[in-house]
Amino acid sequence: MNRSMEAHARLQKKGYNVLSFGTGDKIKLPGPSVTQPNVYEFGTSYEEIYQDLAKKDKVMYKQNGILHMLDRNRIIKPGPDRLQDSEKQFDVIMTAEERVYDQVLEHFEQRGSKEDQLVHVINMDIQDNQEEATIGAFLFHELVQMFTGSLDLDNEIDELLQDFEMKCKRPILHSVLFY
Repeated sequence: MNRSMEAHARLQKKGYNVLSFGTGDKIKLPGPSVTQPNVYEFGTSYEEIYQDLAKKDKVMYKQNGILHMLDRNRIIKPGPDRLQDSEKQFDVIMTAEERVYDQVLEHFEQRGSKEDQLVHVINMDIQDNQEEATIGAFLFHELVQMFTGSLDLDNEIDELLQDFEMKCKRPILHSVLFY
């Protein structure tokens, strides 16, 4: 939630039409311990999550940055959305963790191709902390700028990704799928 929403906020601020999604079965946020996460259903608003955590332990969730993150998120959109529940089609889907990338690929495999609309699924691993999320948002923005500057993205994307990978020194995964 932190990495994708940080990138969402940056890209939206720069004028891009962007949506962000989760891919899991539930929304999971850190809890009082690693074995006690806070779990919410998709459809729960950021406001509801914020109020629930503030009621549980405002000091702890403020200290660990969760309330700040939810504050930012609720300004951007009402609540988390799940990719598997969306009917929208995209030209590019970007993920910040290989596990999420794999879930996106699995989703497309399970739903099967019904149309000839191509989608590029791209992953760049970003550690799940505030500093890396901010760096990742800038990197995603730079990558999107490269894409929008392309006259023929479908034919140029491999070269663009290779150049970007060399520049940022982070491995990039890329798959071409169809809706």
